[in-house]
Amino acid sequence: MLTALGLDAVAESVYRAMLADPGGGVAELVTATGRPEHAVRDALDLLSSLALIRPSAMREGELRAVSPDIGMEILMARQQAELAAQQQRLEVSRAAAAQLISEYADLHPADSSPGVEQLIGIDEIRDRLTRLTRDVTTEVMAFAPGGAQPAAQMDASRPLDEELLGRGVRMRTLYLGSVRNHQPTVDYANWLAAAGGQVRTVPTLPTRMIITDRTTAVIPVSSDDTAVGAVVLTGHGTLTALCALFDTVWAGAQPLGEVAPRDATGLSPQESTTIALLARGHTDESIAKRLSVSQRTARRIATDLMARLGARSRFEAGVRSVQQGWLTDQPF
Repeated sequence: MLTALGLDAVAESVYRAMLADPGGGVAELVTATGRPEHAVRDALDLLSSLALIRPSAMREGELRAVSPDIGMEILMARQQAELAAQQQRLEVSRAAAAQLISEYADLHPADSSPGVEQLIGIDEIRDRLTRLTRDVTTEVMAFAPGGAQPAAQMDASRPLDEELLGRGVRMRTLYLGSVRNHQPTVDYANWLAAAGGQVRTVPTLPTRMIITDRTTAVIPVSSDDTAVGAVVLTGHGTLTALCALFDTVWAGAQPLGEVAPRDATGLSPQESTTIALLARGHTDESIAKRLSVSQRTARRIATDLMARLGARSRFEAGVRSVQQGWLTDQPF
């Protein structure tokens, strides 16, 4: 009961026994507490150091327990002194941390462009994202290209997602439509939705991007290798444009739990995007990269579309797709 005040179980039992039998010696304490003699003697040393027992003024050579009202005041005063010392150590540590952060900032000055912070390497990117997600209060919006998400990445994201959603943070994530063919990613997205997050899919995404509280965006400097570096954007004009981009793409996206709809021409979003890319002269490799599918899958989709159009070449497919109204404006 008194552990928080510095007494262990043995010392507390000895103290209580001495209060119950003020005249008892070590032998009587051993019997009363059921503890071995060496444990009782160690407890007496602890009680003496805490001023809970004192030499008896009436019986020379004997010890007596101070009354509980005085004893508890002594223990609580001791605890308050320790808390004050701990608070002082905390303030010193806080000052040292602030000094270290200041020195680091001097060694790594911000980019000369206002509203732009450069991050070099995956460690800096992860550290910055950790701070952003720790401080977010209202919303996280994300473009997550790349198709099927790595299992390790999804497992690592779950505790953070739970913590954010538990704080009432709104989470909206856009994946590529190709994730519908990857059951682990679908399961993760369904779990996220059940926890309160929102997940939708689109055929293509321009880049990986995370926006927090509509005030800060993190974008990789290279879509081919997102670990190389990133930029943190905070300029009002830039964020307004990026948030508008996200909202536009989100409005036209399909909830992951639903079957992807077909347009008036009978095309799925993935097929419609493929037609647009074919008409612009993209190769199978380029289409596969944009859709985050294999080249074999991209080739199969293109071949099937050409067959449906009755086209013998990709150029002819582009012409026929315009004639049949298959080509529509694509966001990317």
